[in-house]
Amino acid sequence: MTVLLSSSRFNLRSPECLTETEDAGLFSHAVTESLIKSLTDLMSSPTPNPICLQTIDCRKGSAAQLFTELREKLSPRGDVVSEAGRRRTIELFGEALTPREVVRRICDDVRSRGREALLEYTQKLDQKQLTGETMRVSADELEAASRAASPEFLATVRQIRDNIAEFQKAVLPQDALVERTLNGGTVQLRQRHLPMKRVGICVPGGAAAYPSTVLMTAVPAMTAGVPEIAIVVPPTEFGGYNTEMLATCHAIGVKEVYRVGGAQAVAALAYGVEGINRVDKIVGPGNLFVALAKQHVFGDVDIDSIAGPSEVIVLADDTANPEFVAADLISQAEHSPGSGVLITWHEPLIEQVQQALEQQLSRLQRGDLARKALEDYGAIILAKDETEAAELTDQLAPEHLHISMSDPEPMLNRIRNAGAIFLGHFTPVAMGDYIAGPSHVLPTGGTARFANGLAATDFLKRSSVIRYDQRSLAGDADRVRLMAEKEGLTAHSASVDIRLK
Repeated sequence: MTVLLSSSRFNLRSPECLTETEDAGLFSHAVTESLIKSLTDLMSSPTPNPICLQTIDCRKGSAAQLFTELREKLSPRGDVVSEAGRRRTIELFGEALTPREVVRRICDDVRSRGREALLEYTQKLDQKQLTGETMRVSADELEAASRAASPEFLATVRQIRDNIAEFQKAVLPQDALVERTLNGGTVQLRQRHLPMKRVGICVPGGAAAYPSTVLMTAVPAMTAGVPEIAIVVPPTEFGGYNTEMLATCHAIGVKEVYRVGGAQAVAALAYGVEGINRVDKIVGPGNLFVALAKQHVFGDVDIDSIAGPSEVIVLADDTANPEFVAADLISQAEHSPGSGVLITWHEPLIEQVQQALEQQLSRLQRGDLARKALEDYGAIILAKDETEAAELTDQLAPEHLHISMSDPEPMLNRIRNAGAIFLGHFTPVAMGDYIAGPSHVLPTGGTARFANGLAATDFLKRSSVIRYDQRSLAGDADRVRLMAEKEGLTAHSASVDIRLK
């Protein structure tokens, strides 16, 4: 037996055992049992492992291609399925289907067969046998969860609710009014805002419980004045049977909670089934199948976005603390999948952050998951200067952007594309995820180029209200006739003429 050790990772000094081959890290058959035990103990200790994080040096010619590949990796396409997923699909559907085909099959089935199909897929996919009565969380269950939750947790929930409501009220628009005098008459133009009647919210519950998602979706809708809110959550210990999740619903006044998840739950919200009325809009995060289902039903209902894995870009200068930066990168990667990207023009920061990552990952409960996510979807980008760093950030258009600089405002003014922006060394993304006030439901995968984070405004319908009297109608009549003539729409012109005879 020969054991090969890397001297950069192990520092074993035992003079009575080491030989002249020490520098090569080679030990012969003659190692003693005590040394073997020492080696075993050492290799099982929490010694940091080097992280294999992709590094892109924009000063080199290959950087452009690497950056393009990174951007593509951060834009999930939704048609790739693992071998295990392929086998599972064959078991359920009798043939190999892409995720999009699976979602189409499920949504169409729920649309045509209603609650029967919904409960069948819940049994097949979640291994939970529910009935029309047990799929809805009862008022007694919500109240019981509230009693079981700790007073400290409930107080925190209420404080977060108040923070969110305070911010969301501030962004609500006012109705607009324009009055115009024309030909001795009056034109009145208004824009009014009314809340949607009914909204559906998807809350994840597969690997962890997310009461924060309930707050960050339901409270903006409530602030907008939506009277009916229905939450769907998987029938799991982290979802529809989770005390804190249900207690949060009770604390903020959500009365409709259904223990169904996945694409089948999205379809039930979009089309309506027995026991669940159709909604006007579906919001909230979920796995790939939830995201694709929301895309599939869009048009029958509105949706917030088609969300991908969580992501953060940390834009850092020479004032950044590498320990802080590493923690920010890990905090999104631990969602697994999740992405963390560092962009800096201060080269010494790179090695410092890598060392900090190795130390922190070795200590965290989800360190192994975060490490894999960073190695698969993360990167460190060395920009030429601040200008290029800002340009690269805008190209990636991240969900979360943390500007880790002592004076972040000038850099903020250079950035156009980001879902939520966190300024300075003492504003980690976790503050936005949990308590600050803006919703943590944000555009991912580069969609911050055109999409926005969820807000109370997304639950409002806008209508323009137009009123002419006879004199003002006559004042604009000739211009309407001219445009109607040019477009060949003579009935438009006639609808004006008949009123002026």
